[in-house]
Amino acid sequence: MNLTFVLRGIGIFTAVALLITGVGLKSANAMGSDNPPPPADDSSGKKKKQNSAIEEQQRQIAQERFLHDYRAARFLILSGNYQQGIAAMHALGHDEHPDVANYIGYAHRKLGDYDDSKFWYEQALAADPNHVRTWSYYGMWQAEQGNRLKAEDYLEKVKLICGTADCEEYRQLRAVIDGTATY
Repeated sequence: MNLTFVLRGIGIFTAVALLITGVGLKSANAMGSDNPPPPADDSSGKKKKQNSAIEEQQRQIAQERFLHDYRAARFLILSGNYQQGIAAMHALGHDEHPDVANYIGYAHRKLGDYDDSKFWYEQALAADPNHVRTWSYYGMWQAEQGNRLKAEDYLEKVKLICGTADCEEYRQLRAVIDGTATY
């Protein structure tokens, strides 16, 4: 076996593995995963004859870096360090990502910046109209604004996306609407 043959095999294997992983993660993204798939590669529109093993490794490293930094930014936000979390989310350079925009909106809502929060929830939904966590958080936003009917509409949207009233996002929004919890 020569080195070219081995590298080509590794490249094909890596591409297939990434494709399978990407297909499996697509439905998780719609659910508003805490481990979202990394943003699409900006060069996806360019035609390439074949990606080298090095390019695949670089892409995988960039994806792992995004996930690491996203989780750290999310942790800041969920720990109550909203300003730092917002800055960390923006530092990812992928504000268009539905999970990133959603947590920026969440942090602004917790800070009482309702106009900014609304903007970011709408950005997240523009990127993924079925992003269930955003619908849930936006429903909480509506409830906090005194818009109970709109919050109930969003609750039904969450149920429709989840396919059940048993998903976490539905239960959380229901509790906020009922006044038994805050998120």
